[in-house]
Amino acid sequence: MAVGPLRLWAVSPAASGTKFVVVLLRGGYDAASVLVPYNSAFYYEARPTIAIPRPGSGGADAALALDSYWGLHPALKDSVYQLYQQRQAFFVPYAGSQDVSRSHFHAQDVVELGQGYGGKLDYGSGFLNRLVEVLGGTSGHGGVSFTDNLPLVFKGGVTVANLALKGNGKNPFNERQTGLLEKMYQGTNLSHDVHEGLETRRQVSDELEREMVDSARGAVNAKGFEQEARRMAHLMRDNPTYSVGFVDVGGWDTHIHQGAAKGALSDRIRSLGEGLAGFAQEMGKSWNETVVVVVSEFGRTFRENGDRGTDHGHGSVIWVLGGGISGGRTGGEQIGVSAATLFQNRDFTVLNEYRSLMGYVFTRLYGLNSSDVGRVFPGAPSGKYSFL
Repeated sequence: MAVGPLRLWAVSPAASGTKFVVVLLRGGYDAASVLVPYNSAFYYEARPTIAIPRPGSGGADAALALDSYWGLHPALKDSVYQLYQQRQAFFVPYAGSQDVSRSHFHAQDVVELGQGYGGKLDYGSGFLNRLVEVLGGTSGHGGVSFTDNLPLVFKGGVTVANLALKGNGKNPFNERQTGLLEKMYQGTNLSHDVHEGLETRRQVSDELEREMVDSARGAVNAKGFEQEARRMAHLMRDNPTYSVGFVDVGGWDTHIHQGAAKGALSDRIRSLGEGLAGFAQEMGKSWNETVVVVVSEFGRTFRENGDRGTDHGHGSVIWVLGGGISGGRTGGEQIGVSAATLFQNRDFTVLNEYRSLMGYVFTRLYGLNSSDVGRVFPGAPSGKYSFL
């Protein structure tokens, strides 16, 4: 497929409206069920009960052909597949980190910190916090995490907003209590941060209240991640200070009975796809200046296990979504899927290091030079991509 002209995005996200979001799938998702190597006979040999049927094999369970080798899980037909057809989705197989611990906790820490492998990890410095710092973020500006607690990826010297968007979002502080809190910190070093925190809480509460009213008038009854993703979009779209975002989605540790085109994993894939498509829809025109990267701490074993599931693996597939990317294809370094190309005779190998891919995004999205990228990802390898 021909590639459109490359687009160099403006350096200042606050001025341009540029948005960047990382979606971390905690638990190590089974990438071979999402991006299906349907032209590999070994795929069907290794997965006698959980393989996704080839495109054109009949029925709604068949993979959705992306090209002559790769297909997409049918649960994404009405969401991410639509973005792919509009050239707003790009998939990078054989991707991930080079951590081989296969430990959820350690592997997630490695990905969020972005400091490389083998050395001692600095748990006070996550790569998104370093990105906001490089971009000139100040206290309360630049980054926003849609999580219950501030994640490692946003730990660091720059203050980042942390907004949990689950539940009914009722503001715990009335007008009188807000005034007392502001007065309490007036004249202190925390005055600015307290004011911004309370104002953010008010904005979130107002947004969720409007959503409840809209629902009563016949609006779509969003649930799970889709509901959260649409709330994220409202806040990022309307608030220029929220330019770098993060959210995590759990439930991907499918050791038993994960299913194929239908089942537990399929349900999660469908919900994820609906959430990502909902985010794109709610961003409106801002979607054209938004890039979303979906990554997991590792992939899963290529062969299914005795419980018709998959175990902790290595290589994965990274998704890149956005209204202004040159998508509608797969990319990065690739090899054929066979027993001979498995890592340690069990997993996808990693040919496309996640930091090199994100470094490319930061270079194209913000105009960062190699020194700036090195501050965000010290010692990261360079990579060749062409979706921005």
